[in-house]
Amino acid sequence: MTRRVVVVGAGVAGLTVAHDLARRGLEVTVLEAGPAVGGCVAPVAVTGLPADVALDGGAESFATRTTAVADLIADVGLAEDVVLPRRLGSWVQHARRADLLPSAGLLGIPVDPWAEDVRRSIGLLGAARASLDRYLPASVGTSDDVTVAELVQARMGRRVLRRLVGPVVTGVHSSPPVALDADTAMPGVRVGVRETGSLAAAVARVRERAPAGAAAAGLRGGLHRLPTALQEAVSARGGTVLTGTAVQTIEHDGTWRVQADGATASADDVVLAVPGPVAAALLAPWARVEPPPTVPVSIVTLVLAVRDLDRAPRGTGVLVSPDSPVVAKGLTHSTAKWAWLEHAADGRHVVRLSYGRGGGMPATSLETALSDAAALLGTPLPRDRVLGWARTDWPQGLGAPPAGHRGRVAALRESLPEGLWVTGAWVAGTGLAAVVADARSTARGVERRAG
Repeated sequence: MTRRVVVVGAGVAGLTVAHDLARRGLEVTVLEAGPAVGGCVAPVAVTGLPADVALDGGAESFATRTTAVADLIADVGLAEDVVLPRRLGSWVQHARRADLLPSAGLLGIPVDPWAEDVRRSIGLLGAARASLDRYLPASVGTSDDVTVAELVQARMGRRVLRRLVGPVVTGVHSSPPVALDADTAMPGVRVGVRETGSLAAAVARVRERAPAGAAAAGLRGGLHRLPTALQEAVSARGGTVLTGTAVQTIEHDGTWRVQADGATASADDVVLAVPGPVAAALLAPWARVEPPPTVPVSIVTLVLAVRDLDRAPRGTGVLVSPDSPVVAKGLTHSTAKWAWLEHAADGRHVVRLSYGRGGGMPATSLETALSDAAALLGTPLPRDRVLGWARTDWPQGLGAPPAGHRGRVAALRESLPEGLWVTGAWVAGTGLAAVVADARSTARGVERRAG
């Protein structure tokens, strides 16, 4: 008999599991409570652009520290559309000035503390302190359950942490480095320090795996094309993807039974690929789960007709230090970052601002976004130069996984009954690279159990 699998959640994690299992001949049904697939990888419609241009309303790039996402993209036939961002550099906005971020690093951690662009940010004293990293014992700052802040400060000092790592980590993870588990945010780096003897060398080793020295890549036409392609691939192999279908309970009596909107789906395996709070409720009969906190995030997209932006005054974007009065935690100058979008926008500029540093849903207006964008870009942005704008809210954005998170996830998975699986950002960590790798590992586990 064909093995039956129900996947709960049609974000990238759930669709990746479904894709891999359907490709191996398993009978797959995906149940998604929302109206569309993709989760946080979703399009947004904004006026002021040609009708055929769709922008990303959530994630718009993926880390290239591994080939996980690129391999998946190739599997669904989009390999030729992978694009690298322009190498214009990005900036960090402090309270009184903006600095160009170092060109070689990971989450703000520099490969060479004495590089000119690093010294501009941390000064000679900061560079001298950071260079001690290479002479410290490999055990310093690399104990189990260490946070990003503890690792960076122990190895490279407070200036690197405060002026470089803090703004980048907060912008990427919506949480400060003091609250973020190092192994989850930077897989392999802590172990890399022990193996190479320094944090700088461990970061350099991670960067060597990236194509053309780039830390991230995207898709021509928008990253939202990936979940659409995954859904089509699942359907083409006989799988079923149902949206608008919320799962209420999961039961087990020799066979797994998933209750969804009054109907019951039976399965040999059930994969939960949903946000942490949803997973915790569904897992309650078998485990007490405390997922990482959620941090609501809003993305405001502006379409502007401002000629002064032609010169890309802040490269591809700006990350914001917590000591800055700017409300946004980051800005991406999308038409400067992506050549395909600059061509499609036909002289107009697309700017994305990200809001959410913890607490409730950010109260973000067009006026706030314009004020922040003008401050971060160092360019006046009159209201009458706005051709269109949109705000996309993500109420269940992932907060900082606390120290020891990976160990707790491993223990949770070990404790679950056979045939019940968990995947997704709340267990894998922030970013598509981590999510896709974990989802494909989960699919391999299901396949092995199927024999």
